[in-house]
Amino acid sequence: MLLKAVKVFHTLAWFTIEACMLYVLYAGLRRRSDRRAGLAAAVVALETLVFAANGFHCPLTAVARNLGDATGSVTDIYLPTWLAKNLPAIHVPLIILAVALHWRNLATATGTPAGRKLDRLAA
Repeated sequence: MLLKAVKVFHTLAWFTIEACMLYVLYAGLRRRSDRRAGLAAAVVALETLVFAANGFHCPLTAVARNLGDATGSVTDIYLPTWLAKNLPAIHVPLIILAVALHWRNLATATGTPAGRKLDRLAA
């Protein structure tokens, strides 16, 4: 029962982080580098830091293993296997794109040469 609760928690956390990632991308594309985008980006950055600090493994993996899951998987029931295994490879380019979009937005807003150059590249 506790293992299932950990997996449900992981799935809810994953959906929240994914929603934040999608919003950061959406806001960047719509040129909205505002407080809401910053909060969503902070959620994504915090998750990325936790993941990296844990040796690029989800910290709930050890919890699942301690609760009896032989593989320690927290994604095997609620996420498709191919998606669970490829999340880092999917997220790295998305994070780079989001950073570039918001850098462009902020640089353009301040009128810096970098912002104007990024604007020409994006057009």
